Amino acid sequence: MPNLILYHGKLHTQDADYPDATAIALRDGRILAVGRDSEIRALAKTDTEEIDLEGRRVLPGLTDSHIHFYDWSLFLERIQLDDVASLAEVQELVHKTAKMTGPGEWVIGQGWNEESWDPPKMPTRSDLDAVAPDHPVIIWRKDLHLASVNSLALKLANISGATPDPDMGVIERDEFGNPNGILKELAINLVRDIMPQPSEMLIDNAMKNAMMKIHQLGITGVHDMRIMGGEDGPPALRAWQRLRDADEVRLRALVMLPGELLDQAVSLGLQSGLGDEFLRIGGIKLFSDGATGARTSWMLEPFADGGSGMPLTPMNVIAEKVAKADKAGITATIHSIGDRANRELLDVFSEVIGKNENQTSLHGRHRIEHVQHSHPDDLGRLGPLDLVASVQPLHLVEDISMVDKAIGDRGQWTYAFRDLLDAGTILAFGSDCPVSSPNPFLGIQAAVTRQRADGTPAGGWYPSQCLTVEEAVHGYTMGAAIAAGVENDQGSLTPGKLADLIVLDQDIFSIPPLEIAKTQVDKTVFNGDVVFDRLS
Repeated sequence: MPNLILYHGKLHTQDADYPDATAIALRDGRILAVGRDSEIRALAKTDTEEIDLEGRRVLPGLTDSHIHFYDWSLFLERIQLDDVASLAEVQELVHKTAKMTGPGEWVIGQGWNEESWDPPKMPTRSDLDAVAPDHPVIIWRKDLHLASVNSLALKLANISGATPDPDMGVIERDEFGNPNGILKELAINLVRDIMPQPSEMLIDNAMKNAMMKIHQLGITGVHDMRIMGGEDGPPALRAWQRLRDADEVRLRALVMLPGELLDQAVSLGLQSGLGDEFLRIGGIKLFSDGATGARTSWMLEPFADGGSGMPLTPMNVIAEKVAKADKAGITATIHSIGDRANRELLDVFSEVIGKNENQTSLHGRHRIEHVQHSHPDDLGRLGPLDLVASVQPLHLVEDISMVDKAIGDRGQWTYAFRDLLDAGTILAFGSDCPVSSPNPFLGIQAAVTRQRADGTPAGGWYPSQCLTVEEAVHGYTMGAAIAAGVENDQGSLTPGKLADLIVLDQDIFSIPPLEIAKTQVDKTVFNGDVVFDRLS
């Protein structure tokens, strides 16, 4: 008998066999049956809980296919700089936090974006010294590819005018050759490496808190990404395992491995998909280039303000790793922003895919993360290679001004979701949180309208790339499931699949598209249990 029945709803099942379903029955963490109210309610027994949905829209549980969940959990405990409007506001928050922080302890923040300030000035060490001279300070830019630190942090990390740029990193300097406090890419790790590590108790509590927050957004699954350098890999995986052992993982978590540890993973015989319905090993995370905001994305033509970005990992090294991972049954998950980085990466996959002898079958698919800038000749290449484009719709509206400034009308092939989809590419949608908000309804609205919340630009930014609401929802559900190799268990409201679903306060398929972002989740059901109820 079912444990729970939800009826009198409008189910977007994404299963052609159940196009007009209004009710769903759940039992022991699985979907027992889907259909009309009368047939599903007839399954109820004495102990079955029944919930009247009062005509509300129901979707499969949503998955964020690109989130730095471990890092976001910890950042929630630190200074939030996402909405600051000026350098002065950053300084005010850093000063306020320093006053409440013990002597010599770190002041840490994340989320600032100078592109939205007037004037758009990046914080330097002198800006931070002025408000927190006695505490080491590090504040990450929103893209996590650049950070600003103060003089004490530089001193503790032994970064001076004589310190050379590390591989795949840049220490910005003033006119005298001294570090100005701005660190790009792997130069950030010179500071990260000397920062105290959070305790296991703090990490576990932060992740449990983050799970509750993300349930409120209708998210029941995450693909947890590693950031550059891989130092977060082992502590993140240990934390996920501690929580799984304690039966406290309330998400379908796919956890990526640092690309630096591929050899160890292969030698141990690890493969993508290892785990259970709550926690699985994903693929290796590699970085082909940087980010447009930091002008470190690798471009075919120079930026309007100079430079063509930079590769972060040599393509011959990526090719070796992809071939080794592919043969061992480990998927490759590769960050790629610039159009040259994407082209070179597609050349690598074209050379490697299908040419491995004695290849172990993959659980999940190789994927390119972001696919931000593309040359039009390359947009049709992902589909035939069976590659997933793991993309973040909210980035496109947040980056409109930056992209227009950086590359001009070449932006018509930036976040080219329609061209990718029409060429047969599987799209998996995510947020890149904490770079952007994890709210998937902001992402759906962005993909559908290609407009900011205020409706600009009129008609959408390169509107030929707009998606339908159905296509955007697919990116957060079946697209994500296919990317992870769990499409037989997740992604649609189909009998036998896992019992993850959400109930919305409005029907996103019938309201004006610019109203989608206002959608709230009334209920989130995970593994057959109501884990969030906004109205209770």
